[in-house]
Amino acid sequence: MRLCNNTGRGGARSMRCDRNAAASPIRDVAQRVARQSSLILSEFASPAGAHEPAVNWRAMSAVLLAVALATLDTAIANTALPAIATDLHASPAASVWIINAYQLAMVATLLPFASLGDIVGHKRVYIAGLAVFTLASLGCSLASTLPMLTAARIVQGFGASAIMSVNVALIRGLFPAHRLGRGVGFNALVVGVSFAVGPTIASLILSVAAWPWLFAVNVPLGVFALAVAIPSLPQTARGKHAFDPVAALFNVITFASLIFALGEFAQRGPLSIVFAAAAIALTFGWLLIRRQAGHPAPMLPVDLFRRPVFTLSALTAVCAFAAQGLAFVSLPFYFETVLHRNAVETGFLMTPWSVIVALAAPIAGRLSDRYPPGLLGAIGLALLSAGMVSLAALPAAPGVVDIGWRMMLCGAGFGFFQSPNLKALMSSAPPERSGGASGIIATARLIGQATGAALVALSFGIAGRHGPTLALMLGAGFAGAASVASGLRLFAPSHRAGVPAASERVSERATE
Repeated sequence: MRLCNNTGRGGARSMRCDRNAAASPIRDVAQRVARQSSLILSEFASPAGAHEPAVNWRAMSAVLLAVALATLDTAIANTALPAIATDLHASPAASVWIINAYQLAMVATLLPFASLGDIVGHKRVYIAGLAVFTLASLGCSLASTLPMLTAARIVQGFGASAIMSVNVALIRGLFPAHRLGRGVGFNALVVGVSFAVGPTIASLILSVAAWPWLFAVNVPLGVFALAVAIPSLPQTARGKHAFDPVAALFNVITFASLIFALGEFAQRGPLSIVFAAAAIALTFGWLLIRRQAGHPAPMLPVDLFRRPVFTLSALTAVCAFAAQGLAFVSLPFYFETVLHRNAVETGFLMTPWSVIVALAAPIAGRLSDRYPPGLLGAIGLALLSAGMVSLAALPAAPGVVDIGWRMMLCGAGFGFFQSPNLKALMSSAPPERSGGASGIIATARLIGQATGAALVALSFGIAGRHGPTLALMLGAGFAGAASVASGLRLFAPSHRAGVPAASERVSERATE
């Protein structure tokens, strides 16, 4: 700020200098605000800073295409299940194994594949998984009996598991640390859009072709993704420890038994079977932890769970996806049996949630590069909880608008949780444990969704036709618990992991 004396003809100069002196602090503040505003706007104006190394978008597109295929396959198979059961002369109960086989294969092998990725490189696991998924899709399209289709779905689940176990680890390698939120935001966007359009794509294909084409379309897309990924994906560092096949077997038994127990509980199977499966899961889980005690990179990453931010992020994910599972399984029953909407109307009413998630996730991802993910997640999950309470309190004869804004509120809340939580979970793990962290992300999602589905069955058993209302209230409770867990990260050590301070970002820009 310039200083001037009070000498001048007739005091005019003195008055001008006084005004300039008074205005200078205002100008300084305005300039600072302008600089900060331009910095914030630049976060959204371009995928990367003007002078930053360019992101390998070819590699990123290959990763996201494979994620889209794995996500679409779940939604497409759910929609096509009645048509498949009719064509293969299978009972509805037996045809459910077309879905269960895929999910069991995925959740049972996520952590072994993630561990393998840390050892041999994430690219190798991803390429192998995509190749297996593509070949298994061809096998599904050629299956002529239910056992053949179920076997092909198991192999397809292995391929999808390999893809999902390392996809976020690959994204971490493609984006600089202070842009990781943007990368996982794109990942969440693709998952949200794929989940939203899956039933529509299935309906369109079934309207012009038989069900095998649902799986056949994966083949050319998978080949294209391989052609892009093989030359463009970077190699990642390899671990120095060996793969433990016994630990992998223990892991498979643990998580397969856990998901089987939840599935039997959801289907109201005999309690003796449910408890036996749960006991097997606990026993082999204990054996897995005991076997790998002291291991530098255990398959079940207990070393990462010693990090408060990682543990709270994983807990947040399980609770949030349980809330989502409670809503997504119970709401179709509510719309069709209580509100007497048909299947097309039900699909339309379910759409706003997924669409808003797809829109909110990239925005939240970018914000998580600047602000604590714990704060963003806590706000988003509080909105999700409020939205689910509002759905449970719907009037007796709600209109489309009454339902629509509540679904949009839930979608916005879930979208603001997902990307920041992915960012926090990955940033809280060291780079050499990216595979283990990526595996936990997918495992937490599947366990949360399976828990939500099981609790929906319990809600119907307890409350009858009011089961959806009870399920939504339980979901609101899970979302509230997830919001608290997310907020606790603000008080944990290194809660701003991966979120550089503003002064650091300004310094980065100045030195580029």
